[in-house]
Amino acid sequence: MLSIERATEGGVREHGGSSSSDERSDSSPLEQKEGGVREHGGSSSSDGPSFSSAKAENLKANDRSPHKKKRGFATRAIHSGHDKSDPHGALTSPIYMTSTFEFETAEQGGARFAGEEGGYIYTRLGNPTLNELEQNLAGLEGAEACLTVASGMGAISSVFWTFVSPGDEILVDETLYGCTFAFFRHGMEKFGISVRHVDMRNPENLIREISDKTRIVYFETPANPNMRIIDIRAISEIAHSKNAKVVVDNTYATPYLQNPIALGADIVVHSATKYLGGHGDLMAGVILSSAEDMEQIRYVGLKDMTGAVLSPMNAFLVTRGLKTLELRMERHCDNGEKIADLLEASTKVEKVFFPGLPSFAQYELAKAQMRRFGGMIAFELNGGHDAGLKFLNALELCKIAVSLGDAETLVEHPASMTHSTYEPEERMRFGITEGLVRISAGLENSDDILADIEQALIRA
Repeated sequence: MLSIERATEGGVREHGGSSSSDERSDSSPLEQKEGGVREHGGSSSSDGPSFSSAKAENLKANDRSPHKKKRGFATRAIHSGHDKSDPHGALTSPIYMTSTFEFETAEQGGARFAGEEGGYIYTRLGNPTLNELEQNLAGLEGAEACLTVASGMGAISSVFWTFVSPGDEILVDETLYGCTFAFFRHGMEKFGISVRHVDMRNPENLIREISDKTRIVYFETPANPNMRIIDIRAISEIAHSKNAKVVVDNTYATPYLQNPIALGADIVVHSATKYLGGHGDLMAGVILSSAEDMEQIRYVGLKDMTGAVLSPMNAFLVTRGLKTLELRMERHCDNGEKIADLLEASTKVEKVFFPGLPSFAQYELAKAQMRRFGGMIAFELNGGHDAGLKFLNALELCKIAVSLGDAETLVEHPASMTHSTYEPEERMRFGITEGLVRISAGLENSDDILADIEQALIRA
């Protein structure tokens, strides 16, 4: 492990201090609702010394509020991290659109680089706009620390380039986003890191495959594109028995529906391009972890290895997106359930993959670790590849597009689009068939979405 000076999550080097959260003592216990995780009001990253003392005191005073423990997810998403000390009283925080920060004296600049004085230096190391978003997300996900980066792939690569070295082994689930699969296949293996795929739906498979060389166990749940659910708690216990870190991609679920750290995961990543932003107008990634791990990720993975720095403008847009996350996720979930019911009743459909259907193989596990079941659905059409393309081309309202979590309902064909990086035999072995279609349920009126899907099924 590289020796790195303690750092605040504002991206500012701080000599000898820790980056524990001001909010940590106010974290709420895991709440249960209908057998699933309701929410986890965990800690957020600390307010760095780059903030003025008045700002820090305002935030701390707010954190000490006796009513804070009772605040719900939407309230925290709207209010957490906001700077109340702005001299102009702006309700919305300003965007610090700057690459570098001025030092008052040459000595101050040297002191900051030496870690002897707090303060912002350069946006690759930290920025107030990014810091506000990171505080908010850490609290919502129940993490000690958060780092925002330029994309979901920037998040994944920053984590792995921090913790693995040639000769190490990583174990990953069989079903992954296509670019993540390519990163492991063409990136990790190219540099002498062993990557092995394990069907983690059955924890016994991991017990057989894990070894003392395993550094990271990685999976998505729900998985892209066929909605596999992985038992986060069981996999984490097995991985930790070999001192391996558990990294979970929580993009499909968002912090509103699932909190992997509360279930034992060490690191959580998101593509904030998707639900967190929510409007298809930005690219961003998120990493959440302990403060100790985040020091390494920020100052090795991001600063020196990937340089995947998030634009302050995009950080502002994600912060704005979080304010409506709960409302949007409830609508995504409602529409997803209705679409799944329609597809399951259709004679044109061979199989539906949606964790909220009682017929779904891992329905009970999904209920146990998710608040609701999300807005992503996959299904196999009778007729295979050709039927899948005909269905897409027959859509009139829903959009043929990759990505997910937008206001619009998006439909794609994984075998020829998002998962074309897999070899054909691998796609079949991992359950990504030629007839598989993926739907990201949007925010439109459900009757309109259902009518469009129904007419496209008839024409397929």
